[in-house]
Amino acid sequence: MKTVLIIAGSDPGAGAGLQQDLKVATLLGAYGLTVATALTIQNSQGVAAVHPVPPEVVAAQLDALLSDFPVAAVKVGMLATLEIVRTVARLLKPVLREDGPPLVLDPVLAAGGGFPLLTEEGVAALKAELLPLTTLLTPNVPEAALLSGLAIATPADLEDAARRLQALGPRWVLAKGGHLPGDPVDVLTDGKNAYHLPGPRLSAPHHHGSGCALASACAAGLAQGLSVPEAVNRARDLVREALRFGLPLGRGTGPVNPYAPFARDLARYEVLEALKAAAARLREEDITPLIPEVMSNLGYAVPYPEGPQDVAAFPGRLVKSPQGLLIPAPPAFGASRHIAAVILTAVETHPELRSAMNLEYFPEIEELAPLLAFKVAAFDRRVEPPEVKAREGGTLAWGVASVLKAGEAPPDVIYDQGEQGKEAMLRLLGESPMAVVEKALALKNALQAAGKLK
Repeated sequence: MKTVLIIAGSDPGAGAGLQQDLKVATLLGAYGLTVATALTIQNSQGVAAVHPVPPEVVAAQLDALLSDFPVAAVKVGMLATLEIVRTVARLLKPVLREDGPPLVLDPVLAAGGGFPLLTEEGVAALKAELLPLTTLLTPNVPEAALLSGLAIATPADLEDAARRLQALGPRWVLAKGGHLPGDPVDVLTDGKNAYHLPGPRLSAPHHHGSGCALASACAAGLAQGLSVPEAVNRARDLVREALRFGLPLGRGTGPVNPYAPFARDLARYEVLEALKAAAARLREEDITPLIPEVMSNLGYAVPYPEGPQDVAAFPGRLVKSPQGLLIPAPPAFGASRHIAAVILTAVETHPELRSAMNLEYFPEIEELAPLLAFKVAAFDRRVEPPEVKAREGGTLAWGVASVLKAGEAPPDVIYDQGEQGKEAMLRLLGESPMAVVEKALALKNALQAAGKLK
């Protein structure tokens, strides 16, 4: 296993700094070694104080690690003071010889809320002593502006700043454009060529630690033998997902979630097995009296789904027959656009609602709901906007989104009474396929007791 020497500050909330760096290195299959440069007092609402580690203690940590462990790459983050910058530069210089490990430098100059994390003298020393040792420099827009002395308002300005910074010594500069208006464009340059790397503008209220995650992911990639462009592309992909699925922890800005893509991949087998078990129970209990004319499907998404490819359901649906419930094929990912639309919309506001099933509509649902402790909601296809109706699969996403409100308890059942050419339908939501199946069977029993089933 390749090692990454991480030199950074400590974040007690573990969203940034050493803690985030270690998570990312581990997730990407590298082994993190750590040198603490500062203890910060912070939470999701901001930084209250910074206590730099004495330079001699930073030196002792570095000496201990460098004298014992192999180092495949180095990641440097927060350094806090002039003395720490000089200490780190002095001890790394003999290690980062021409054929030595690559150095990724994330120039942490201030917290997101503006709290300074490196003194002015430290910034000058960082430019003079660490940039010449750097393989990849990863500033954001404010950092690139401060280090280069240029005003940055466009991607072209960002490229100018990146080129100026590369001329100060780094072999590569990745200038991150997330602070600029519009869709973000990062600029990667080696001084000769400059690559503009576009990305989507995400709604990412929980973005704490994104810069740390990117730099440590780059360092892990370089440690594992990737080229700089390859490491950068892999790191950008990881951070995009970490931002999209940021964690709403604390009362302020929560941390990014680099575990999201790994959780998604790990859950795929479990999702399929859970659907098989739930379908077997539906067949044993004979759910066919609740199967609509268009037949039913039962779906289950992996955690942090990105699209229909991350929602499994049954190809050919769950079929009503004189012999009972038929299951033409085992569950598979991407098997149902309709049930996927319901689930993908539900998880936007309620991430726990990863399973859903459609059933025949019964007018008695409102009357029976209190007896079953079900919360019920409905949408009306007649008021659906024309532009939504014209979009394939748009109706279900629109209808489900219209009744789900973030911060409110979600319904167990969402129904619509159809329209011309569209069958009225119930849709059960739950945290797992078996939870949905139990709701379906409870509804079946209540309908039978009320004499509403044939």
